[in-house]
Amino acid sequence: MEEYENYAEHIHEHSNEHAEHAAHEGGGKDKWVIWVAMTTAVFAVLAAITGLLAGDHADEAMLSQIHASDQWAFYQAKGIKSDVIASGSKILLALGKKPSAQDSAKIVSNKADQAVIMKEAKAAEKESKEHAALHKVLARGVTLFQIAIAIGAISIIIKRKELWLVSIGFAAVGIFFLLQGTVF
Repeated sequence: MEEYENYAEHIHEHSNEHAEHAAHEGGGKDKWVIWVAMTTAVFAVLAAITGLLAGDHADEAMLSQIHASDQWAFYQAKGIKSDVIASGSKILLALGKKPSAQDSAKIVSNKADQAVIMKEAKAAEKESKEHAALHKVLARGVTLFQIAIAIGAISIIIKRKELWLVSIGFAAVGIFFLLQGTVF
């Protein structure tokens, strides 16, 4: 992601240089170039904010998935303990001895614990998927802001106001994804 951010920063800096040049030499003729530079700066800020939010959701998705994996391991450990106790009880029965009541109670307790652990593991998996989905939405927003920045810079370089409007269109869709990832 850093390489994309550096690329976007480079394009933004280049467009600012053109905007300064237009302001000093072009007078009022190329005033739109200053507006392009200003909107591009806003797009860069929105891209940074959206990128930060996307990264946070990626981190949270990973942490939730790790928690879910831990819970599933705990679930399996409880099951293995119950199976070991049950096997011991079967051996005792085969030898003509009575298994301990505590062993039977422990198996029941482990099964009850497993139900609670399973519920928590599934909740953590669901949370992980939700964060991953939000990360994808916000990553799309970052991409659209970066495209908007690039097109805005190109509009200055080749002096085409229409491309600036295209740039604004890409940024508007980026704003939609930013809102979708944070508000909806």
